[in-house]
Formats: sequence, C-alpha cells, structure tokens
Amino acid sequence: MNVKKGNWVLIHNVILNPDQRAPQVPDDTKKVPLEMWVKGFLNHDASINDEVEITTITDRKVKGKLVEINPYYKHDYGKCIPELLQIGLQLKGILFGGEACE
Repeated sequence: MNVKKGNWVLIHNVILNPDQRAPQVPDDTKKVPLEMWVKGFLNHDASINDEVEITTITDRKVKGKLVEINPYYKHDYGKCIPELLQIGLQLKGILFGGEACE
C-alpha cells in the first residue's frame, strides 16, 4: 500500500532491547523491549513497514517503521456500571451539601 507524503501516520521504534534495560528495572519490565510509538505527518511517500521520517505536531523530526495510516485511539473505559453512577450522585450531595440525588 502506497502512503502519500503529508498523511497522518503512526511509526514504531524499539529504543532498548531487553538485554539493554537498566538493572534497577523490575524483572517483568526487563523481559520486554522499551518501545516508542509516535504519530505525525509523513515526510515522503512510503509503504507500510518502510523506515520513514515524520514531522510531529510539535515539529520534531522522528524516524521509525511505518505501521499505520490515520491512527486513532482504540481504547475505552469499559461498559457503564450503574452503581458507580449512583455513587457519583451521592458523592455530589455529600461534597456540595444538600440532599443526595436518588
């Protein structure tokens, strides 16, 4: 897939391999690489998995492996928990005085 210069993209780099991690890092952390993921505008036409240079929103130039076009956040905070809504309403009543909402 050809990605055009100027597209919003996500790049990836391994900063430190597990054997390069600091000795004071917790054991479970030492087992995995330190990775960097950066979003920015592609500086030259490229393809997925190419080594590329991007320019970030803060005008930094960063190089890495092109992994995604038009990246977006894919996480959420889970499903609604009705009990927490009620706790929030009760807490407002306690903090700001007056009767708690039901």
